[in-house]
Amino acid sequence: MHNVRSLQRTIQAAALVLPALLAACGAAQAQQLPQAQRLTLRQAVAQAVSRSRDVALARLRYEAAQRQADVGRSQFLPELYAGSGVAYTSGFPLAAGGGAPAVASVTYNQNIFDPLARSDVRVAEQQQEQLRLGLDSARDAVIVRVASAYLELAKVRRSRELLLLERESAARITAFIRQRADAGLELPIEVTRAQLTAARIEQNVTKLEDAGDSLAEQLRLDLGLAPDQPFEVAAEDLPATSEPETGLVARAVQNSIDLKQAASEREAMAARLRGERGSRWPTFSLTGQYNVLARFNNYDQFFSKFQRNNFVAGGQIRIPIFAAHTSAAVAAAQANLAAAQLTVDAKREEVSLDVRQKERQRREAEAAREVARLELALAQENTGVVQSQFNQSRASLRDLEAAQLEQNDKWIAFLDADFARQQAQLELLRATGEVAQLAQ
Repeated sequence: MHNVRSLQRTIQAAALVLPALLAACGAAQAQQLPQAQRLTLRQAVAQAVSRSRDVALARLRYEAAQRQADVGRSQFLPELYAGSGVAYTSGFPLAAGGGAPAVASVTYNQNIFDPLARSDVRVAEQQQEQLRLGLDSARDAVIVRVASAYLELAKVRRSRELLLLERESAARITAFIRQRADAGLELPIEVTRAQLTAARIEQNVTKLEDAGDSLAEQLRLDLGLAPDQPFEVAAEDLPATSEPETGLVARAVQNSIDLKQAASEREAMAARLRGERGSRWPTFSLTGQYNVLARFNNYDQFFSKFQRNNFVAGGQIRIPIFAAHTSAAVAAAQANLAAAQLTVDAKREEVSLDVRQKERQRREAEAAREVARLELALAQENTGVVQSQFNQSRASLRDLEAAQLEQNDKWIAFLDADFARQQAQLELLRATGEVAQLAQ
């Protein structure tokens, strides 16, 4: 009897302690599993831009172009050098360059007027501007890629949820038809048809799961997340525009990065032409030198007077008398400028045509989305009617499940149409140069 009571007390104690242990184990496992990170579209885009290797590489190239332009400008700034050296001379004291050997030497140089060298600086500045625009282009490409993947992943996950509901309905329909077939109320072909429908749904679920995994992996890579880091996305709408087509074209021409790069290249060619033409003019530069001489160089044996400190300062003018390459260089610069101007004109027409096409695609996608929305609304109303008939025993379970399957299909079609509209809107934002607002 005593053993029985001890066993009862032990069981009661275990019943009290076991739920606490299970709760503690569940909490520990929840702490070990990574928590899903919630990301809005703007957060995802901003994070991807800040961590993008493409953007970082474009920024480094732009900074290198800035330094290169500074190198070109430096030739019009004062340059001061100091130095000394030791050499053996025999006979008249000479340095390696033909001057007098000095204990210490200070040299000053500065270009004042050189049109050709100045044009090199202008060309370098335009190349710097083109790489700055390339940085903006790399940023916009990242924004479009990440925003598209984000919106598609939200659509895929939502579609998968609907297909899972379809899978349950298809399983109930298959079971219902199999029961009727066993009772001799349905033909065996109806069972096969129901099984085929369920298999197609299963195939679509697998496709969506694979697509979702691929999109999630790409987004993790773009966002710098761990390979197993879960995150949640939400269906969002992009900023819409109600501006007329003429306004969109004007905005696209004003903001187009490709057109700005072509215009910058034209400015570089124009600067090159001015420099080649200016090379016919004289160039002027300042120069100066200070030398400290020593008697051990035997100056007193070759000159009647020795002076330790020596200084020279002045300007140097180079007048081109005959330069065979100048005419050819001017002709080549004129041809390059004409080609650059044609490129700008062609790019302007291309931008105008592109934005018109994207606006038409957006309108078509908007109309397709409206049709899909009305079809979904009609399917929902039809499901409601069938549900009411089922409650009144005027419709079978098969009819109700079929109506729900059709409603889910219309939901998926609406999600596809809505994503196509968002894609068209995203491309239009990129064409008008306004896609960067998604990262702000």
